[in-house]
Amino acid sequence: MSETGPLQRLHRVQELDLNLDRLRDEEGNIPAELRAARAEQDRLNNELEDAEILLEGVEKKLRAQEQDLAGTREQIRRAQEEQDKNAFDARAQSQYGSRIQMLEERAEEMEEDLAPLRGRQQELGERAASLRAEHRALRPTLSGLEEADEQRVEGLRAQGEGTRQERAGLVGGLDARTVREYDLIRKAKKGLGVAEVGGGRCSACNVMLPVNVQQKAAQGKLPPVKCPSCGRFLIRLDL
Repeated sequence: MSETGPLQRLHRVQELDLNLDRLRDEEGNIPAELRAARAEQDRLNNELEDAEILLEGVEKKLRAQEQDLAGTREQIRRAQEEQDKNAFDARAQSQYGSRIQMLEERAEEMEEDLAPLRGRQQELGERAASLRAEHRALRPTLSGLEEADEQRVEGLRAQGEGTRQERAGLVGGLDARTVREYDLIRKAKKGLGVAEVGGGRCSACNVMLPVNVQQKAAQGKLPPVKCPSCGRFLIRLDL
């Protein structure tokens, strides 16, 4: 079999494909420092979102109770005005006084209920501000790591450019149907569409090949002979 035979070229295509696979795997291998920074950003975003949702709920409840308190105080003011205008005897004074006392007691209870809400509002506000500060402090570090990773990926892709060009040249000179079948086999068989024959065995699945299959593989003709066990194209490189 000539060194430039179709199966030899297809085997070289597979070598190139495996190298491209390796580069793609490296491309997806995000540096640990960048992964940690992204995880920290996600944590801060999630905790800030939670804090802001809680703060919004507390402030909504606080506004409602403050409005109720303002309404009660307005009732006290009006009752006092009515007392001054209409309470001409001790009985009327007593009636107005009882009503005003009841309203004042209610207002005091409302004030007591507002105290923990205001404390919670302050706590959540400080928590949100702290998280925003942490997020701002992380940005320059994360930005630098992302830029470095983009350069890393660009470098890997540049490494693969020559490989892709060589592959395209080889594939252009091969039978299109054979290339398509090779691609399908490689996809189904963990990246290997072509297996060497050595010692009478398929190097991919290690099955002992029938003599006639070994002989056809040695001829190196198209269509390629397949391993009866794993279905990969077979090639003899020791001839």
